[in-house]
Amino acid sequence: MLSRKEIICPENLLKIAKTKGPVKVVIVNAGKSVAIESAKQAVDEGLIDPIFVGDKPVIEKLAKDIKWDISKYEVIHEPEENDTALIAAKMASEGKIKIVVKGHIHTDVLMKAILKRDLNLIGKKRLSHVWHMTLGNDDKPFIITDGALNVLPKLETKMHILRNSVEFAKRIGVNKPKVSVLSATEEVLDSMPSSKEAKELTERALKEGVEADVFGPLAFDNSISEKAAQIKGIKNEVVGKTDILLVPNVETGNALVKMMIYFMGACAAGVVIGGKVPVVITSRADDTQARLASIAAAIVAL
Repeated sequence: MLSRKEIICPENLLKIAKTKGPVKVVIVNAGKSVAIESAKQAVDEGLIDPIFVGDKPVIEKLAKDIKWDISKYEVIHEPEENDTALIAAKMASEGKIKIVVKGHIHTDVLMKAILKRDLNLIGKKRLSHVWHMTLGNDDKPFIITDGALNVLPKLETKMHILRNSVEFAKRIGVNKPKVSVLSATEEVLDSMPSSKEAKELTERALKEGVEADVFGPLAFDNSISEKAAQIKGIKNEVVGKTDILLVPNVETGNALVKMMIYFMGACAAGVVIGGKVPVVITSRADDTQARLASIAAAIVAL
C-alpha cells in the first residue's frame, strides 16, 4: 500500500522562490546528512545563502562527504540542541537572517526559542503552519492548515490561521483561494463542535472581508470532489475546487499530510508563517526534495 513514487519538489514553487533568492537563512542543528544535502540543493538552485549552527566538525565532515566546499559559509559551533535553537532565534531577532530552517532538532525545542517574548519575533498575528502539497512536478498545489503547530485552535485562532493561509496562497498565485473548513459532516450539529465553529468561521470570513471563498462545514469528500457534492445536493463556490483545507485540529491535518506522503508520494512543503520570519518545519524523516520544497515555500512566504 505504501507509495513507491519518487517525491519531487514542484517546479512552479521553485520558479517563484528563485525570483526572490538567494536569501540569508540559518540551518538549526545542521549535523545530519539530510540537512546538509538539502542545503546544498537549495544553494545549487540559487535559493539560499546559509549559516550553519551545530557541531562544526560534524557539519564540515558531512559536507566533505558529498564533496561540498562550505568554507565560504559561516559555521557556528554549538553541539547542544537547545542552544542551537536559541542562537538561530537571536539571529532572526537581530535581522541577520530572513528564514529559520529546522535541521535535526525537535520542533518543540525550536519553536520554544522562536516564541521567546524578548526576541520580538511574534507580532499581532498568531503563528500558524501551512503544508503546500503536490503530487507531481507541475501539480496544482493543495494547502492544508494547520497540521503542525496549533493543536486544538479555537475560533479566534482559526481566523488567524485562515488569514495567514489566504495570504500564502496569494503568494503562489492563487488570488482568491477557495477555502474548505473541514468537519466530518456538512451539517451543523451540536454534537460536533467542529461543524459549529466551521459555520461561525464562514460567517466571520464574509463579515470581515477575507479575500477568499470560504465555506464550512464540509466533509473531506465534498471539499475535493464535485461529484460527491452533487450526489449530496451541496452547491457553493468551494465544493470540489478547494485550494485550502482548514482542518479542525492538528491530528487531522497531520494524518492527512502523512497519508498523502506515504500512500500517494506527495511532496509536502511545510512552513510556519505569521511571524517576523518564516520557519521551515519539516519532519526529521523527510527526504531532501521535501526539505528543498519547504525552503522554497518559506522564501515565497517572505
